[in-house]
Amino acid sequence: MVVHVALTGATGFLGLRLLRRLLAVHRSMTVLVHAGSGDALHRITRFFELTGASEAFTAGLPGRLRVVETELERPRLGLSGRVFQDLADGIGAIWHSAGSINLEGELPELRRTNVEGTRHVLELAAAGRGRPVVHHVSTAFVAGGRREGVAYEDELDDAYGFENAYEHSKFEAERLIHAWSLEHARPVVVLRPSILVTDLPPHPELPSHPLQVVERIVRDARRGPAAGRQDRDGRPRVRLQGHPHGRLNLIQVDHAADVMVRLAGRTPSGGVDTYHVVHDRDVPVATVVTLLERLVRVSVELVTEEPEDPSPMESLLRCYPGLTAYLAHRRRFDDTRVRTLLGPSAASDRVDLEYLRSGLAAPDRVPAGPPAMPATDLPSARYS
Repeated sequence: MVVHVALTGATGFLGLRLLRRLLAVHRSMTVLVHAGSGDALHRITRFFELTGASEAFTAGLPGRLRVVETELERPRLGLSGRVFQDLADGIGAIWHSAGSINLEGELPELRRTNVEGTRHVLELAAAGRGRPVVHHVSTAFVAGGRREGVAYEDELDDAYGFENAYEHSKFEAERLIHAWSLEHARPVVVLRPSILVTDLPPHPELPSHPLQVVERIVRDARRGPAAGRQDRDGRPRVRLQGHPHGRLNLIQVDHAADVMVRLAGRTPSGGVDTYHVVHDRDVPVATVVTLLERLVRVSVELVTEEPEDPSPMESLLRCYPGLTAYLAHRRRFDDTRVRTLLGPSAASDRVDLEYLRSGLAAPDRVPAGPPAMPATDLPSARYS
């Protein structure tokens, strides 16, 4: 049976990889893009050109992709009643990957995109004749402010609070998913990736990933007012609150997209099936610190409490608590369900210092340094 797939967020960092993987399975697709965001088909085509697709493949994209401009924040996705109904009747599966990833955004603003946007995608799923399965891309960070212990796939609890409004909005979207599935007796697949990264060098025509945002913030702070103290090499010295044995879960975006599409090929249970799409080995926070020190030419000291006498640079970085809070995390994300279903193929290649540096620095400006530290078992707003 031919299933026609609709995908939101197809021009985003993850969405482009999902699109590539889905096009390997489906002859044609509908991509729901943000109204007024520019030529989506051109941006999609450029991604495939820049990542090695053949000319024959890119030339065939206009015939394989139907582009529909939508507004997630509005009922019926901002479409007329007739267009909305025709769209709903023509799809057999929905992938919802669009949203705002602004870690410093306010909750009301993030709710409009991440919660109400999800509500309107579910409205689309409920309106069609085909009862399409919904695949909702969430985040492992709905675990919120729990900084230690284990976060399990079936947990959805706000007892620990949240590090930022982004986490809170994604939590609320998942709660909405559960209520909708129960009300309509419909299956939903919830996919929770951790921090998505790539070793593909930055390019102005490609979407950035989360660590690029972090690097940009530190680089901008370094260019600001006098940084205060310096180390022996004359580098600005910055104290950041964090845990010396902290760890972060970083997973290659291409591998994450592959795992997600393979999980979607399983027969859903009929309720909400939730999967942690995470790396099997965490990256020490110390590795991320070393990465920033080499790229931005700063000296970072992790401290247990915020300095009482912050330098101008430290004061600027305090304006981004939604980012710096993760330097104190030591928790682990359990992915037993994914590993049980996919076996060894669920495991990722290593994410180490060299891998991360390749994805943050253009080849002609990668600074020299000592050998890469291995990843061990320790770990901007965009609407697309």
